[in-house]
Amino acid sequence: MPSRKELANAIRALSMDAVQKAKSGHPGAPMGMADIAEVLWRDYLNHNPTDPSWINRDRFVLSNGHGSMLLYSLLHLSGYDLGIEDLKNFRQLHSRTPGHPEYGYAPGVETTTGPLGQGLANAVGMALAEKALAGQFNRDGHDVIDHYTYTFLGDGCLMEGISHEVCSLAGTLGLGKLICFYDDNGISIDGEVEGWFTDDTPKRFEAYGWQVIPGVDGHNADAIKQAIEQARGNTSQPTLICCKTIIGYGAPNKQGKEECHGAPLGDDEIAGARQALGWTHEPFVVPEDIYAAWSAKEKGAALQQAWSEKFAAYQQAHPELAGELLRRSAGKLPEDFAAKADAYIAECQAKGETIASRKASQNSINAYAPLLPELLGGSADLAGSNLTIWKGSKGVSKEDADGNYIYYGVREFGMSAIMNGVALHGGFIPYGATFLVFMEYARNAVRMAALMKQRSILVYTHDSIGLGEDGPTHQPIEQLANLRTTPNMSTWRPCDAVESAVAWKSAITREDGPSALIFSRQNLPHQPRDAEQVANIEKGGYILKDCAGQPDLILIATGSEVGLAVASAEALTAQGHKVRVVSMPSTDVFDKQDFHYRQQVLPLEVSARIAIEAAHQDFWYKYVGLDGRIVGMSTFGESAPANLLFEEFGFTVDNVVAQAQDLLDSLDA
Repeated sequence: MPSRKELANAIRALSMDAVQKAKSGHPGAPMGMADIAEVLWRDYLNHNPTDPSWINRDRFVLSNGHGSMLLYSLLHLSGYDLGIEDLKNFRQLHSRTPGHPEYGYAPGVETTTGPLGQGLANAVGMALAEKALAGQFNRDGHDVIDHYTYTFLGDGCLMEGISHEVCSLAGTLGLGKLICFYDDNGISIDGEVEGWFTDDTPKRFEAYGWQVIPGVDGHNADAIKQAIEQARGNTSQPTLICCKTIIGYGAPNKQGKEECHGAPLGDDEIAGARQALGWTHEPFVVPEDIYAAWSAKEKGAALQQAWSEKFAAYQQAHPELAGELLRRSAGKLPEDFAAKADAYIAECQAKGETIASRKASQNSINAYAPLLPELLGGSADLAGSNLTIWKGSKGVSKEDADGNYIYYGVREFGMSAIMNGVALHGGFIPYGATFLVFMEYARNAVRMAALMKQRSILVYTHDSIGLGEDGPTHQPIEQLANLRTTPNMSTWRPCDAVESAVAWKSAITREDGPSALIFSRQNLPHQPRDAEQVANIEKGGYILKDCAGQPDLILIATGSEVGLAVASAEALTAQGHKVRVVSMPSTDVFDKQDFHYRQQVLPLEVSARIAIEAAHQDFWYKYVGLDGRIVGMSTFGESAPANLLFEEFGFTVDNVVAQAQDLLDSLDA
């Protein structure tokens, strides 16, 4: 039987070989954390390499994702479908082993990491999902949801501000099945961290309410085992295990130095490391006895089989709950959801309310949430403004796990990254809210949701200068364009209660990415529609008001400016112009429609077009052309009542009519 050091050295050898072959990468962290990984993965991690989607598996997150070869080596050695050729293709085009772990590329990679701190945040979300799912489904004698979330993290993760947001909340919620290993090696890209990172990390985490295990020798298997046992023995607090390690352990001239952090070791240093470690094998060669000792296939199959037997008993005792758990874990909606949602949308059209779209959003949640127990809501301390709480909301707390609502506090970035972890865990569709302008705080987590194509619902209210007196610090200008130009993001800005209900339905039913739902503070008038128009809302853009024959002019608007477009069209019609109004609540959804439909709504023959939106104007040139006009924002806003601001910045019928007349005159000239 190989020794623990030999087993850990397999990680070190594969990591330094792959980085050297790629001529790029980070060998230091994998070599430094190999001993910790060996103990965790071989002695404690419950997983099945032949079924990476097993519901009750432990989750492992490499938050310091630059050390990706550590994870790829672990997956390869323990028996996942990740062969030696995949390791040889590290960091190459279309390989399954990209430079940082990417969700969906290789089995066993639970999340995309690289932006430091967000893997830790995802891990908090996974632990939160485990706690809430267990609270909702476990019954006496039937603990079918019962697993840990482990994460590796480094100094960089702890320096990032998001670590404070998420770790503070994790302590408050008592996420006792979250165990984090801090790779305290004292090195970052700029060298020894003492010049810029002198926090007392143990005291910091103790203040959060965590169990902290300091001073663990990260190269001593017995010390690591003792720390993990202590961590697992306390399920009322998350645990931080502080492991002192040597970055690049085994490299004779570069270990303990920044030189091994983010660059290949070089052939001579690798030869020296092989000699120092006693690793005599050629590059990418691992002896069969080491593969046998690492393989988790047999153990993993036995663990999953034991759980399957436990689940069978649960299924017999609680068949409805078991069916719900399987449905939710598979990410499938109730079969009748779409029909019931459509009925609610029709009800909204018949009712014809004039209300703020944020209130229409809350009404939609109240209609859909009773049908969808998987909705896990929240707000970044703005529930009374975002209107994300519904009649059946129940907060998740340290003492009470079976709720469906998270009070995130003022943590927009942390909330968004935690939501990604919840979505990745499975069993829930998370939604979380803040003001649209504060999407900026959360921007990189929003991008990660899109990158990983996760079903996460981002609710943003106070969508324009229409929020008024709070002024330009709170008035979003460029944020809509930012969201709309993010790949895989679907963005909706509805104009009334009906479009709001459609937007929520679209976000819930979408399985291949996140959705941003943008809502107003101020009341918006209901727009009359026939059944065909209501059905066309889900196409992202549709003809709301039309004229006889081909129009002379098309007005395109979203959200609160649709009412302005309709009023302007009426004024222009009275002057003898033939005007069409297109409501376009979701530009990305409209862009995905076939050419025939897009041509039907925006015929190429009609070049006279004006876009109207109280946001940055530059986005709209793709729809109106360089000769078209845009009534939008090119500056920041001001502090004043909303009606005065709309007049100040040209969102009036008089201005739209004047712009239209000037446009038509210029085209006739």
